[in-house]
Amino acid sequence: MSAKIIDGKAVSAEVRERVAAEVSEFIEGGGHQPVLATVLVGDDPASHVYVANKHKACEAAGIGSVHHELPAETSQADLVTLVEALGDDDAIDGILVQLPPPEHIDPDAVIAAINPAKDVDGLTATNAGLLAGGRPGLVPCTPAGVIELLDHAGTELEGAEAVIVGRSNLVGRPLISLLLGRNATVTAAHSRTRDLAAVCSRADVLVAAVGVPELLGADHVKPGATVIDVGINRTDDGLKGDVDFEAAVEVAGAITPVPGGVGPMTIAMLMANTLAAARARAI
Repeated sequence: MSAKIIDGKAVSAEVRERVAAEVSEFIEGGGHQPVLATVLVGDDPASHVYVANKHKACEAAGIGSVHHELPAETSQADLVTLVEALGDDDAIDGILVQLPPPEHIDPDAVIAAINPAKDVDGLTATNAGLLAGGRPGLVPCTPAGVIELLDHAGTELEGAEAVIVGRSNLVGRPLISLLLGRNATVTAAHSRTRDLAAVCSRADVLVAAVGVPELLGADHVKPGATVIDVGINRTDDGLKGDVDFEAAVEVAGAITPVPGGVGPMTIAMLMANTLAAARARAI
């Protein structure tokens, strides 16, 4: 029996509609219009598309947006100066620097320059520390989207055994904290994990976020498990996830496709974070 397909596009649309309604209520209640500032260095075509989509989402949600586009030769010092200025600008609620920057710029230095109260990507050490400590803060968008998908699928997280394959600062590590916060029992698997299939196949919730096309197959999936595939890998056969979808769909209870699963959730949660940042600054 094939698994239930978790439709990220539909869930994303629901989140965006919810945020738009909450933005309207916030403004009608005397709040200001939330504003997101994006910063893009260089002329990478994919990055331009990503940023354009974020601004379209802002418009649809009633969120204001401003964009700073810098030439590829911009120095790290100049970029940091701009990011710090945005952090001091009372008209800006959220700051998003499109990553990765050109090779001569250290992304960690740029992230460190972001005002944590406006860090809508949830990447600063301050927000990472708050999340790790189980305290309120701005949460990275993709892991937050994963939790939203799990809730939409009706997956019981309390007491569940969750395995995350991948330990990046963008997805794996923050997701560990989010799942622990929901009282799941969490295992972080990675390239050094012994007998990966055995570890994964005991999971009630399996999250693949490692960046290797179709690394996980049917033997990695516990029958009836919920499988969330964060991977987006460009191959000669098109976009592929980290999970062999055709194999896993016959074993799992619910699964996200690639594309159309986790991907659409990232921008939706960015909108939610921008509103959250505006609300926090208005207190």
